[in-house]
Amino acid sequence: MPQTIKTSQEIIKESQTELESGLWKRIDEIKDYNQEKVLNAFIEAGVQNSHYTWVTGYGYDDLGKDKLDEVYAKTFKTEAALVRPQLVSGTHAISCAVFGNLNAGDSFVAVGKPYDTLATVFKKNTEKYDLNYSEISEINPISLDSLDETSLVSLLAKYISTKTKLIFLQRSRGYEWRDSYRLEQLERIINAAKNINPALIVFTDNCYGEFTQTREPTEIGADIIAGSLIKNPGGGIVAAGAYIAGKSEYVNNAAEFLTAPGIGSHGGCMFDQTRIMMQGFFMAPLIVSEALKGMSLAAKVFETSGLETIPASDAERNDIIQAIKFGTKEKLIEFCCVVQSSCPINSMFSPIPDEISGYDDQVIMASGSFIEGSSIELSADGPIREPYIGYFQGGLSYSHTKLVLKEILDKLG
Repeated sequence: MPQTIKTSQEIIKESQTELESGLWKRIDEIKDYNQEKVLNAFIEAGVQNSHYTWVTGYGYDDLGKDKLDEVYAKTFKTEAALVRPQLVSGTHAISCAVFGNLNAGDSFVAVGKPYDTLATVFKKNTEKYDLNYSEISEINPISLDSLDETSLVSLLAKYISTKTKLIFLQRSRGYEWRDSYRLEQLERIINAAKNINPALIVFTDNCYGEFTQTREPTEIGADIIAGSLIKNPGGGIVAAGAYIAGKSEYVNNAAEFLTAPGIGSHGGCMFDQTRIMMQGFFMAPLIVSEALKGMSLAAKVFETSGLETIPASDAERNDIIQAIKFGTKEKLIEFCCVVQSSCPINSMFSPIPDEISGYDDQVIMASGSFIEGSSIELSADGPIREPYIGYFQGGLSYSHTKLVLKEILDKLG
């Protein structure tokens, strides 16, 4: 008998049914836990309507700004936080957090290669500030599982000494063909590194990872973290900004790198963004769960089409990104074009590969988002290099992601 060819609607419905009985139950549990955690932070901080008011000029004596910092600190279980529109991106926040805590001649290490634009920052600032920098290429989420604790400490000891000031951990994958780190994996690295040098500052790039699990890196030993507000913690409604959270000393150092010594977190006008930043943070657990469901469905749909994906459709998720290996330049470009045509903004345009500052290869990006560059909104991108991997991410609405996947199946087969 001839094989029955399933329609895109049938493929999506079957995939959804399978996920509903498994992974999505866990995603809903995580959402509920994090929503309660955020709510309790607002209640404990005593947030009220008067905190929406803002001051002009230097931005001193802004009670709402202080409350916003407090809500983030309570949620992420840290001593302090800095949430500002003056932090223009996640990369900017990371740069402030890392280099604000280093002095000329200090040594710092990164586990793996940082993502493309941050690698450029590290290279330039290492030269500018006369720092010693190295990368531990032997450790990644796959190799780590094969190392016992003794081997892990021995490997880290080749790069870390009592003179090493800071270690950089990147939770998500950048443009690498790998999964993001699980929190228990980060915890192993942190414990092993601290075993070698208890005074070591552990920084974790938390971009794309907030609220995907019930804990954050600062709850497993990280001293300081940072992330962008046009990703997870902005809830899809914050127009710009980023955050830094961690131990007071390290957050204060980062704040002085952002503004100026002696001004630190006290300066900086909020430009009437406090309310929207608070509301976005409150909405974030829900929005992140929508994105996680959409990306797990995407994994299932692409697996059904015979493509390799990371993470797998049934895997626990630690960020809002789905990587798909297309194998050819043409398929990657076509995928991004379909995503762009199904976005609410700029759907009439077709993305093309181009040179982008900070990247070695041409990059194609599809993003018809309400907020320019927002990664919590549905988007797709990828470098034009073998094996031509597309990075599908975000999704404010699971229903929107499902509609886009139907278009992809109908147009790409």
